[in-house]
Amino acid sequence: MRLVKLDHCETGTLLAKSIFRENGTILLARGTYLTNNLIKRLKELNIFTVYIEDEASEGIEITETIPNEIRAEAASAITEGLDELVNIHKRPNIHGIMKTGRVVRSIQKVFKDILSCLNENKAALNLLATAKVHEDHVYTHSLNVSIYACQLAIENGLPIKKIEDIGLGAMLHDLGKLFIPKEILNKPGKLTEMEFELIQSHCELGFNQLRKIHEIPLPVAHCALQHHERVDGKGYPRGLKNHEIHKYAKIISVADVFDAVTSHRTYRPAMLPHKAMEILHNGKGTQFEPRQVDLFKECIAIYPPGLTVLLNDGRTGIVAKYNFKAVGRPVVRIIKDQENQTVQPYEIDLAAKEHVMLEITDADALL
Repeated sequence: MRLVKLDHCETGTLLAKSIFRENGTILLARGTYLTNNLIKRLKELNIFTVYIEDEASEGIEITETIPNEIRAEAASAITEGLDELVNIHKRPNIHGIMKTGRVVRSIQKVFKDILSCLNENKAALNLLATAKVHEDHVYTHSLNVSIYACQLAIENGLPIKKIEDIGLGAMLHDLGKLFIPKEILNKPGKLTEMEFELIQSHCELGFNQLRKIHEIPLPVAHCALQHHERVDGKGYPRGLKNHEIHKYAKIISVADVFDAVTSHRTYRPAMLPHKAMEILHNGKGTQFEPRQVDLFKECIAIYPPGLTVLLNDGRTGIVAKYNFKAVGRPVVRIIKDQENQTVQPYEIDLAAKEHVMLEITDADALL
């Protein structure tokens, strides 16, 4: 199977992976033959890429980082949990306190399930592997950031208790955005200065809400406050520098930016992982702690299997396998020659072909 743009699909294209609703139910099942009406509907739901089956990509398999059942359970817990935590002030009595405790424990439980999956699955993270309809990007983003941040915390060699705190902090880091009108959060055009300041206030709004909750450790609340701070002191809300920023927030900030730019938004299309890594790399030492970017690169599928790529010698191929020992040098299945003519597919390992380089752009990477 391989990843393609919907624009390049036509009636009769065979869907290789199911597309899910946010709650985990199937919207469109694997094995469905696409029609023009289905393609139009998917675009209306902000689905712009799908995995398809064709002869050229036969045998290329995509590993699910987190099983859909666990994703669905986590999405439900996060959606209910964030909404509950936003409204705790409306239930100051003992029943409200008890429910808040249950919500926190529910979020902690699904995070432990995610952590267990990551410990069992040693494949590089590839959250492109599951196509989903995103009804509300705050909830989906919170889940994805927790997965990325958890893996990065593992790469840091942190003890389990700190990893769990980072996971909880990542799930709750954008709580403050639920206090901001959706028409501003999802505005497709340029924000006014007042709107931009309102969005920036989500850090303090989330922190002030979380620090009221007895079950949430203060370092977890600081993830909401500090995830937009920069090591050069040019972040917000407090302009903290380097060692003034909590390590949890440094980890979450990398995961936050990576997921933000690789997810579709109303105001811009999604980037592919290798482009997102370029943004992180360019921010080393200014926006991000360099070590966190380096560690993150080692655990992310920068060129995930199924991605169409162009080589520096003019050939076109599909990423067939990921190389852990050379993350930027995957095994590629060649499907077109230098003259753009279709050839009998064959595979080359870029780790053993130093003169062959990947030269792809966002426009060319999904053919």
